[in-house]
Amino acid sequence: MTEKRCAIGIDLGATNIKGVLMDNKGNILKKRERETNAQTQSRQESGEVWKNAIYEMVQKFMDQTEQQVDSIGLTAPGIPDSENTRIAYMPGRLEGLELYNWSQYLIKHQLPVTVLNDAQAALMAESKFGSAKEAENIVMLTLGTGVGGGVMIKGELYQGNIQRAGHLGHITVNSEGIPDITGTPGSLEDAIGDATVKQRSHGRFQSTRQLVDAHKEGDYFATYLWLKSVRDLSVGISSLINAFSPDLVVLGGGITRAGEYLFAPLEQFLGLYEWRPSGRKTQIKKATFGPFAGAVGAAAFSLSKIK
Repeated sequence: MTEKRCAIGIDLGATNIKGVLMDNKGNILKKRERETNAQTQSRQESGEVWKNAIYEMVQKFMDQTEQQVDSIGLTAPGIPDSENTRIAYMPGRLEGLELYNWSQYLIKHQLPVTVLNDAQAALMAESKFGSAKEAENIVMLTLGTGVGGGVMIKGELYQGNIQRAGHLGHITVNSEGIPDITGTPGSLEDAIGDATVKQRSHGRFQSTRQLVDAHKEGDYFATYLWLKSVRDLSVGISSLINAFSPDLVVLGGGITRAGEYLFAPLEQFLGLYEWRPSGRKTQIKKATFGPFAGAVGAAAFSLSKIK
């Protein structure tokens, strides 16, 4: 029988922090969320705001439970270091927290602390307790402001050289496109990410939600633009399937709230572009976890590191 363990998972975002107290069966015992407003502060001040908010959230979880807490997992945008103790590279995001050692900051609790990329944490949540829990080889894309991702190979999270693996939004679907934040021209992130909707629509739409709503109402330009984005997504997914041959592909993030307006055309485009030897197609699934996916995955990752 597997020994029962519990962990605190914290998802550190630009505007708010989400946290869960979770056991190793995936049961969420408690969850919390709070805004930080740290992005309005100076670099040094914002760093202190985030640090204090995380410390207070961890302390409240500890004070409000009689369960033994075995570990703490944190997740944030960026690339973690080789030991998963801090975010080593986070350009332009969460100023003041790059290279910060969370184990030292939370040393009062004398618990192991792990740090993971936010999209990789979402994959951990889905693979352990969500829509991909029966699979060993998984590709996940998180479709939101940008496009993140993660890869699971034989049940193990693949982080690769310098922990950079999983930045799947920066594959190219148009070599003539504009370089994205990594210098990749015509990236998948720029093709469907929420951050570029205004640019892609020549200022007509400010968000994917506005774009999809206009598409639903029969706006021809919105329909063209949305279906082009979904087509580019299908090409990107087909390329990732060719590269990794996963058991399934999981799609998460806010853009998946488009529902059948995303998944129905995506299925048709994949019928054109996915290589299907002997007629075998790769299953596409919507992620189970919503806004707390990162926190759940951070807790799951920390528990997986306990020996």
